[in-house]
Amino acid sequence: MEAGFTNILSFRDIEIGFKSGKSRHVLLPPLNGSAVKGELIAVIGKNGIGKSTLLRTFAGLQDLIGGNLTIDGENIVDFSRLQLSGKIGYISTEIVKVSNMKVYDLVSLGRFPHTNWLGRINSSDHQMILEAISRTGMADFRTRLISELSDGERQRAMIAMVLAQDAAVMIMDEPTAFLDISSKYEIIHLLNELTRNRNKTVIFSTHDLATAVSQADKIWLLKERGITEGAPEDLMLDGSFETLFDSNKVDFNSSDGSFTVRNTKKGRIYVKGDGNKRYWTEKALIRAGYGISESESEAVVEVPSSTDSTWKCRLDGLNGEFVSVYELVIWLRNKNITSENTSCNYQ
Repeated sequence: MEAGFTNILSFRDIEIGFKSGKSRHVLLPPLNGSAVKGELIAVIGKNGIGKSTLLRTFAGLQDLIGGNLTIDGENIVDFSRLQLSGKIGYISTEIVKVSNMKVYDLVSLGRFPHTNWLGRINSSDHQMILEAISRTGMADFRTRLISELSDGERQRAMIAMVLAQDAAVMIMDEPTAFLDISSKYEIIHLLNELTRNRNKTVIFSTHDLATAVSQADKIWLLKERGITEGAPEDLMLDGSFETLFDSNKVDFNSSDGSFTVRNTKKGRIYVKGDGNKRYWTEKALIRAGYGISESESEAVVEVPSSTDSTWKCRLDGLNGEFVSVYELVIWLRNKNITSENTSCNYQ
């Protein structure tokens, strides 16, 4: 348990997987972890490791094979389906395909745990539905049929349904999977807002390591030997993330959380200049297979300055001058230039 905080979800020695008759298929060793109120948690791991199974188990959609799972201090097996839906909201990556259902109707399903036995929507429910639709950017689609929506719009509608449900714990399996870049960050901003301003606990799986590292309060990293939990910075410092990558194909930089595909090494280049232009020039050269040198004694590329708008390089008598990073990299590639067999000097 985190010092000074109360766990809203806690799991001890749980086993997740599938049951078929008397046989059991357990995916991972016993798992331990917890979530507190107002926390944004990212679940990451390789494909097939069990991320979706873990989330479905938390939502009560898949039987717990072993161990103890508590929601707000109570064992999950003691909740009825209706009671659990009042505690936990869940959306999956599966595409919703329904006929003759409008966005408003889908989102209104989220209010089911809070309505009477007739399932009637009152004025308070109606306002929460409209607010959820608006907060997910779907206000203009309120009367649109679900079948007429794009994949990304359907995903937004599903997220709106979970918001309308207003459960204390919101579980989302890859909520940004079908969204464009702008929409993805709008949804991540919304998830952050729910944890900060509404004290919701949001647990989401993702393949976007950069988003998980920059936005999540805690990460649950699933690996073959179990689960590692902690702040992104904790996992960065102890080297946990490096297990996600094939070291023969990807270089992972634990100092800033970035990773690059490993290309054929072509030597080292010193980049002369300052600011963003130097930073992005170095990124491009690394992608092209060059290391970045700390010394001007090796090859040098000069980035534009306040008085010059071009990239320049002279190599073995060849002058190169470019109006973009793209032209610089293409020139190096076409000439098959390596800093190991050329020199680059300024005059």
